[in-house]
Amino acid sequence: MAIQAGDKAPDFELKDNHGRTVRLSDFHGRQNVVLLFYPFAFTGVCTGELCEVRDNLPQFSDRDTQVLAVSNDSVHTLRVFAEQEGLEYPLLSDFWPHGEVSRAYGVFAEDKGCAVRGTFVIDKQGVVRWTVVNALPDARDLNAYVTALDALDTP
Repeated sequence: MAIQAGDKAPDFELKDNHGRTVRLSDFHGRQNVVLLFYPFAFTGVCTGELCEVRDNLPQFSDRDTQVLAVSNDSVHTLRVFAEQEGLEYPLLSDFWPHGEVSRAYGVFAEDKGCAVRGTFVIDKQGVVRWTVVNALPDARDLNAYVTALDALDTP
């Protein structure tokens, strides 16, 4: 079962597409996080979603938010994918132990060996404030999580 709104977001430590260590807790008290799990680099729907995020990065940075995209691909695959698509936000590798973070968030599809399309809006205190999980073939609506970010500032 996927992590729900109101739950404390499980902390993690993963390598990004440049081999740097990224921890969710590094953003606590500083920035909101939109955590996007996606099945595989270089696939049609995933590439479309991540490029849409790339083309709309100001919608996140203007809301004091860091986008982190997680797949079960290797760091090396993610490096080439980011370079090819001009993705300048961190792509995190949940390759080994395979799917450990995806499982912690409840979005790992055991029968497919990859994460499904889970999206988690996490506030500066590390609490999940909004989430949606889509099936593998179903692209997400970027506007839905931008709207969720706007709700963080609403009393």
